[in-house]
Amino acid sequence: MGDTDRKFFVLDTNILLHEPLAIYSFKEHDVIIPMTVLEELDRIKDSKRDVARDARVAIRALEAIFKDATPDEISEGIPVNKDFENTGHIAILADFELQETVKAFADKAGDNRILNGVLYLQNKRAPREVILVTKDINMRLRAKGAGVRFVEDYRTDQLIDDVQYLTKGFQQIEGDFWSNIDEVESKNLAGRTYHTLNREPFDPTYINQYVIDEESDFAGRVEEIEQDKLILKDLSRERLMHRRAWDITPKNIYQGMALDALIDPDIDLVILTGAAGSGKTLLAMASALEQTIEKGMFDKIIVTRNTPDIGESIGFLPGSEEEKMLPWLAAITDTLEALHKNDHCTEGSLKYICDKANIQFKSINFMRGRSIQNAFVLLDECQNLTASQIKTIITRCGEGTKIVCSGNLAQIDSHYLTPVTSGLTYMVERFKNFEGSANIHLNGVVRSRLAEFAEENL
Repeated sequence: MGDTDRKFFVLDTNILLHEPLAIYSFKEHDVIIPMTVLEELDRIKDSKRDVARDARVAIRALEAIFKDATPDEISEGIPVNKDFENTGHIAILADFELQETVKAFADKAGDNRILNGVLYLQNKRAPREVILVTKDINMRLRAKGAGVRFVEDYRTDQLIDDVQYLTKGFQQIEGDFWSNIDEVESKNLAGRTYHTLNREPFDPTYINQYVIDEESDFAGRVEEIEQDKLILKDLSRERLMHRRAWDITPKNIYQGMALDALIDPDIDLVILTGAAGSGKTLLAMASALEQTIEKGMFDKIIVTRNTPDIGESIGFLPGSEEEKMLPWLAAITDTLEALHKNDHCTEGSLKYICDKANIQFKSINFMRGRSIQNAFVLLDECQNLTASQIKTIITRCGEGTKIVCSGNLAQIDSHYLTPVTSGLTYMVERFKNFEGSANIHLNGVVRSRLAEFAEENL
């Protein structure tokens, strides 16, 4: 099956659950699917787990390739894409027939069969490289311990190598902003000041990126990017710090920038990242209530988040969908209580606000196929979502809808996601050049001095 430059990639089940069409990502190299993986996909496709759909998509993709093939062709390998000459092949490895060599853990029979298959291919196909691709960190360690020479994570959907290079949505200029500027052309339009500056000192820059400095009162936002020029909208730090939504004012400049984006009607998508206690949910909720109740810009507020094991667990909880969702959305109800803690009757206020703002708690699993119009959508805990799950939700947003996605990349609960492969990271990178979106990383913990100390020292 080709020369020694071509590699064999053996895919673990979690690759096809993470990216169902991953089989098309390996170009001229050859892909091998162990029989164990097909058995695991078969079990998952009939389950109530949220990955059942991805399992079915992967199975359909394999069926489309193999439907006319003979058993011998399937085990030898057939071209992934018959229309191209230099395309890789895909084969199914009957790993249950192989002589057993690995007995790593008795309770992981499926994993052991996959490792066994990789070791068999490694010996049989030398000198060609045989690479096991898996998102399971422990499986990677066990593979190396069992003698597998090449083990990798799936990186095709990875847009950056290190999360520290992720754009923060603002840039801080050292010293005084104006002392670094040689030439500027300023103009006033409808009470707003715009500065046209040379682009070079600000590169790399993106649309709607905020610019602040260390010493003066300057704060601005990138309005337009031209070949070698940049148009900055002058916001002023003082004005940002006096932004107000539902009686909440920013506690630091990062919250000021976030609130500016949240209450700007021209921005349809706001992405808030930052540590626990930096104010992501509070600011989003305050601006949602302000714009829905006070300004009448939206008809409803939809709050949604990823609910792990929802297929198994939600059915046992009493009540309607809204009531079943409440345990997962305690962060939102806590925030609503914090916003109304000084009211004469907090409970009465919350009930009134939930009715008046038409706040709806929804599960991500039931968002597919909907079209959401004139709503403020708050998507919490985004770090646990894959890129395809986030796409499912953002593509639901119709006319007049604003969506706020918030998350903390240090709090990923998913078995297969890392900060660089999280859907939140993917979204920040993909939307950074879109004029209808803004992204702000909130520095600093404002929840309490206890939370701040814990974030820095634990």
